[in-house]
Amino acid sequence: MKFDNILFEITDGIARLTLNRPDKLNSFTGAMHAELRDALDAIQADAAVRVLVITGAGRAFCAGQDLADPDMAALPDGRLPDIGNVVERNYKPLVVRLQNLRVPTIAAVNGIAAGAGASVALACDLVLAARSASFLQAFSKIGLVPDTGGTWLLPQRVGMARAMGLALLADKLPADKAVDWGLIWAAYDDAEFAARVDALAAQLAAMPTKALVRTRQAMHAAPGHTLEQQLSFEGGFMRELGWSRDYAEGIAAFMEKRAPRFTGE
Repeated sequence: MKFDNILFEITDGIARLTLNRPDKLNSFTGAMHAELRDALDAIQADAAVRVLVITGAGRAFCAGQDLADPDMAALPDGRLPDIGNVVERNYKPLVVRLQNLRVPTIAAVNGIAAGAGASVALACDLVLAARSASFLQAFSKIGLVPDTGGTWLLPQRVGMARAMGLALLADKLPADKAVDWGLIWAAYDDAEFAARVDALAAQLAAMPTKALVRTRQAMHAAPGHTLEQQLSFEGGFMRELGWSRDYAEGIAAFMEKRAPRFTGE
């Protein structure tokens, strides 16, 4: 596949997807969304892929929606566009794809993650940030609400008080504070960031993929369940995984005192 707005490669079971509009801080356009859909569909169909890493080219992760994109332009009669349709057409499918991807996902936030860019990062399973990176919910500055799942993700990660502060005041949240608040997994010095991302991707690629994805699904389902319902939900996944090849391999490796060789099956 040939892309103009992203870079996409698969090596040793690791899919790497780079938002590649560095002169525009990797802001989203309709064309970029189309390419992202194609890349994520390719990952979903390729059993050799074991993990996805999403990052940005240049000095930003993603600055959110490109306001100069034709999707955001006024109509010929002067009326403002229906940007709710942009959310439904582009951002909702992107988050849903990420949340249902058959492999674990890592957001490698190399610079500013603003607006929808921040929400896309938070939609991944693990978020790593360079120490110089920051997160920004910029919507209130232009009279909008956080989208791309921001109003769902933020309160769950940091609690209502901090989520409201981030959304209403639109202050930048530095990477270290994002770790302290529980918004992201880890922050690393810029000089070691790439190596840390590579190491984590390799670690996840060697793990039992299906079990990791079922863990994601179980945790996301928990807020909508009672404890009793969640116990049964967990039991269903345990039944499924207990019949998997990876579980059999994990037990065999444990008994034989060797490293397991998981296949994601």
